[in-house]
Amino acid sequence: MRMRPTLSWTPDADLPPGTTDPAPVAEALAAGGVLVLSGAGISTESGIPDYRGEGGSLSRHTPMTYQDFTGSAAARRRYWARSHLGWRTFGRARPNAGHRSVAAFGARGLLTGVITQNVDGLHQAAGSADVVELHGSLDRVVCLTCGAFSPRRELARRLEAANPGFEPVAAGINPDGDADLTDDQVGDFRVVPCAVCGGVLKPDVVFFGEAVPPARVEHCRELVREAASLLVLGSSLTVMSGLRFVRQAARAGTPVLIVNRDPTRGDREAVTRVALPLGAALTTVATRLGIPAADPATN
Repeated sequence: MRMRPTLSWTPDADLPPGTTDPAPVAEALAAGGVLVLSGAGISTESGIPDYRGEGGSLSRHTPMTYQDFTGSAAARRRYWARSHLGWRTFGRARPNAGHRSVAAFGARGLLTGVITQNVDGLHQAAGSADVVELHGSLDRVVCLTCGAFSPRRELARRLEAANPGFEPVAAGINPDGDADLTDDQVGDFRVVPCAVCGGVLKPDVVFFGEAVPPARVEHCRELVREAASLLVLGSSLTVMSGLRFVRQAARAGTPVLIVNRDPTRGDREAVTRVALPLGAALTTVATRLGIPAADPATN
């Protein structure tokens, strides 16, 4: 029997409470050497919903798993129809105050790096450099047969040509770029094969139930080892792909600070959780440090 990946987590009643004072975050950044770990919550103010917050997409949508994608042609058709439509909306998203603040902190030399669980590319669009995309990026496609990579925009053109007039209205968009469509709306959507070998195409992202490449994990672990503190932004830390770095930092005595409105699975390892909207919290921190949120150095 195939097991589903862990998608939800129920907070314990005795978790430490959050605070509305971002001063500890400002102090950590002022000291420098901060490693940022970001999740879907940092992109909600750009119009991309998160998975588990209020109104999160898991309340209406089960993300595609690697096992379903590779094991079913029907699942791949459903995924690509929904993702093709979602890509248009996803591609219009722009960085918000949270992304711009992170880029400004990096431009001032306060960060050692950024690890993001997101696949939207908004940290880079805001000006952040050396971003580690833990779960990959939606703007690339990989062939599962020959391993060839290609730009997502190229696949979008091919899918448009193969599906003229495909213009359903989606009920919503999800953090993985998957639009909410019914089976009737998906209809007989045509999936195109790899242009090199005719194999199966997959977005270059880590699906639920799929392992993050070991070399990427080790690179992130090294970043955690070198950091003076770990700042978690907008992640519930429900899945182990991000939580493991919080636990690694805590075991080593590296302070962990979290900015997330809701409790997280890493709260016990953190020295503080700031329960504020990310954009407002990071803009306040930037102001206290004398850094404009839209620092010209990040443009």
